[in-house]
Amino acid sequence: MSALSNGPERSPSRSENGVTEFSPMTWKLQDIRDAIPAHLFVRDTRRGLAWLALDVVMAACCWRAASYIDPTFMSRAAVQRMSAPGAEAARWASWMLYWWFQGLIFTGIWVIGHECGHGAFSPSQRLCNVIGFVTHSILWTPYFSWKISHHRHHCNHASMERDEVYVPKTRSDLGIPEEDGHTKIDYDEYLGDTPIYTLFTLVRQQLLAFPAYLLYNVSGQKGYPKWTNHFDPNSVLFTKEQRDVVLISNLGILAMVWLVRLACQTWGAAAVLKFYGIPWLCVTHWFIMITYLHHTAPELPHYRQGEWNFQRGAAATVDRNFLGWMGRFFLHDVAHYHVVHHFFPKMPFYHGAEATKHLRAFIGAHYHYSEQPVFRALWDNYNACQFVEDTGSVLFYRDRKGRAAIEPAARYRTNSNGPAQE
Repeated sequence: MSALSNGPERSPSRSENGVTEFSPMTWKLQDIRDAIPAHLFVRDTRRGLAWLALDVVMAACCWRAASYIDPTFMSRAAVQRMSAPGAEAARWASWMLYWWFQGLIFTGIWVIGHECGHGAFSPSQRLCNVIGFVTHSILWTPYFSWKISHHRHHCNHASMERDEVYVPKTRSDLGIPEEDGHTKIDYDEYLGDTPIYTLFTLVRQQLLAFPAYLLYNVSGQKGYPKWTNHFDPNSVLFTKEQRDVVLISNLGILAMVWLVRLACQTWGAAAVLKFYGIPWLCVTHWFIMITYLHHTAPELPHYRQGEWNFQRGAAATVDRNFLGWMGRFFLHDVAHYHVVHHFFPKMPFYHGAEATKHLRAFIGAHYHYSEQPVFRALWDNYNACQFVEDTGSVLFYRDRKGRAAIEPAARYRTNSNGPAQE
């Protein structure tokens, strides 16, 4: 059973083996834009600044509250009143509460920087760049460098040849033989990791995937040179004209290295880790979880050259109910209304809910939404989205048994070199 729901008018066809068949959308991007009221594209600088100010105030209040945790629960009176083990348990429970909410608040600040990178924060590009540079640098993201590759991701999403991140592995990448209808393939031989090892790799992804992408192009385009990264101004990711802003991004990261080192010398490494380091790890976790689940699901298509266009790629994303009210408030709807963001990246996040209603009404079956609990979705999709075929112009993930939840219609099962509809 699919975890995603689609528009109301879908009457899906079925392949001979009973799997739902898919045909790409045929609308032009302008048709879709015309279905959304013009006022939802308006960027309000004061409204954006108000959200940023709220995030900063919440982060400061949480930081201040956390400064009382150790003195409160490690005092002699507290230990006598609660017993030493009880006070210690209460102390660590308080720290975990701080890490949870401060991690969400920091992620919201990162999302503001992401808005700036798209120009959705304000009509002023200079203001966007100043705020984006500061908010991303303090959270260890090279603003201009990542902005450049992220823009290219948006321009090429779901293209097997040109997308920048979450590019699926193919059958041949994993060394899995082609199915010929006669020999049964033992997929466990190629994909049969134990649940413990799968959990280990999933945790590793959540904590390290973003730094690994920035440093080593992990999950990016396989055709890039081996040492492709976001810190080398001569990287294939950038043009010669972008060299200076890449160096500025690097200076922002170097400034953070100096500030964190100074903070460790002043307050101690343990305090820096508790107040700042662990919330930053939470940002990495939430950011990777959000983006992975936006772009990875058995029901989402990928396209080869002949069938890809911008609007088809934009629709190959999924909105999710991410942590309920906490995801909506702290994360600025970044997960709840991501599909419309891929169609129109300069639309500010606070118009996402209303715009999505119009988008969903127009594209119907091509809109994807999931109510599945996100931690369950992370586990399920990590197992269900293993590889795509080497042939075909429209592709869907196959699971650990080589099965696809959706198959492209027959005409898309062979490679196409013709142009997709603009």
